[in-house]
Amino acid sequence: MERKLFIYDTTLRDGTQGEEISFSAEDKVKIAQRLDDFGVDYIEGGWPGSNPKDMEFFERMKKIKLRHAKLAAFGSTCRASSTPESDENVNQLLKAETPVVTIFGKSWDMHVKEALGTTSERNLEIIFETVKYLKDNGKEVIYDAEHFFDGYKSNPDYAASTIRAAEAAGADFIALCDTNGGSLPHEVEAITKTASQAVKVPLGIHAHNDSELAVANSLAAVRAGCVQVQGTVNGFGERCGNANLCSVIPNLQLKMKFQIMPQKKLKTLTELSRYVSEVANLQPRKNLPYVGQSAFAHKGGVHVSAVMKSACTYEHIEPELVGNTRRVLVSDLSGKSNVYYKASELGINVSGNQDQVSSIVNELKSLENEGYVFEDADASLQILMRRNIGKVEMPFELDALRIIIEKKANAGVTHTEAVIKLRVGDKIEHTAAEGNGPVNALDNALRKALTQFYPQLAETKLSDYKVRVVDGSEGTSAKVRVLIETSDEDSNWNTVGVSENIIEASWKALVDSIVFKLMKDNDNHKLINKHLELVK
Repeated sequence: MERKLFIYDTTLRDGTQGEEISFSAEDKVKIAQRLDDFGVDYIEGGWPGSNPKDMEFFERMKKIKLRHAKLAAFGSTCRASSTPESDENVNQLLKAETPVVTIFGKSWDMHVKEALGTTSERNLEIIFETVKYLKDNGKEVIYDAEHFFDGYKSNPDYAASTIRAAEAAGADFIALCDTNGGSLPHEVEAITKTASQAVKVPLGIHAHNDSELAVANSLAAVRAGCVQVQGTVNGFGERCGNANLCSVIPNLQLKMKFQIMPQKKLKTLTELSRYVSEVANLQPRKNLPYVGQSAFAHKGGVHVSAVMKSACTYEHIEPELVGNTRRVLVSDLSGKSNVYYKASELGINVSGNQDQVSSIVNELKSLENEGYVFEDADASLQILMRRNIGKVEMPFELDALRIIIEKKANAGVTHTEAVIKLRVGDKIEHTAAEGNGPVNALDNALRKALTQFYPQLAETKLSDYKVRVVDGSEGTSAKVRVLIETSDEDSNWNTVGVSENIIEASWKALVDSIVFKLMKDNDNHKLINKHLELVK
């Protein structure tokens, strides 16, 4: 399409209003630079004067030259009882020294009366006066018409008069806001078309997700003529969040054929999504469209069989277009197609051996019935597959294991020690180690016993440990599933163990993590010629 669209990112302002979202000034600087490199057109940095962190961000950004994006400071119209010249919040916007200033004003007559406590006429005056004051000071001004769609449904003539006031004052863009997130796409499209007839200023859309429609409403507004789309990375934002730019952008470019950015930049979308989640210290949501880990994951055997023949049978785009990857999961829903695909992905040759594949499928189904889940435990899955084709050998045998937990009355700490005796070839190693808990002590003792035989184990560390009750109705006697993430200098891998005993479940996952490390490092060498009976 010929029309140029502008992407306006408000992750650093509106996004931070979401629960559990908090960025330091340094975080905001880093994210701003990544957004600029990605190719958004506007970056809304925060509200100067509302808090010291936002002022620090704008001060630091004065020394950083953005290559593509324009930086915007955000605020509101002046108070009804003052003028823009005397309003401290308005003047803080100028002190931020950004090329763009975005201000919001009231579009809904109910808000004018109840929230501002002023008259409809005075509200029009402060919109005009504030926009004009900022324009007179050389700023590009974006006017956010707050609650525009609700205001229009309540009093269409007054809502239209508010955006005409912003236009008369010289606003460069007017963004129509679905602030409460309650509008439907057909309403947004119809009202946006009417608004575009009321003013000649380019329109934008700012949608919230309270009805799970922020992305749909943004696309509907573009269909109706909007040329600026506001949103946040991963849909971060107040209440249910804002329009998710990680969905909006590929929908606009790949489905609606707008040229938002070069294709090579779009391929970094998944990386951007995960980077922002990491900086926010949040686990990336797996089920996010386009960029989530599950967005192109296939579990059902019928689906996998079809995808192996033609990916478009169950994928609406190629995952590589947004920097994501296809994943095939194995579970109790798996068929032979899943195993063939996953084995190929893991570099395991099972072609031409139907019995081996059937054996793998049967064991998977049996273990999943016991509570195992291999979707996030590729290392354990690879061991299972290799064991079924006779390609895994046990690097050690356990003779005995004892864990001692001692808690004395009035003592501030609990003492934990693991004692382990195991065989490596014809040698016996008997050792002990302490830890800050039974699993940590067990991990320390196992590594201590094996490192002299396998020095590469010194490179590894347990980087994450999760426990999930498989069947809570059994109470304290329920099975638990332990998922362990282990890492070395160049990779990380996940293993799983299940048992009614949390130590036994942890042991199984720990053993798998060590076996996988040795298997990974010694793919071209034989280990000790004993099969993995220990982890069956």
